[in-house]
Amino acid sequence: MITKTECIRGRVFVTRAEANLALFKYIDGFYNSRRVQKRLGYLSPIEFEEKPYAGRATAERTNLKLRQPALTS
Repeated sequence: MITKTECIRGRVFVTRAEANLALFKYIDGFYNSRRVQKRLGYLSPIEFEEKPYAGRATAERTNLKLRQPALTS
């Protein structure tokens, strides 16, 4: 993987852990999976990917309710 050099250019890290943390923060900020995006219909990438499954789960719950016999007393 090619790492963007803006994150590390001109910086000196004392430990490998410090460098790893800096890279993690950069990548998490750049590829933020929680930030809404216009091209995804103002949804976050996670919401966009879960959207088809959410509709399917709702339909399955509705079908289950229709199939259950009514309880009579």
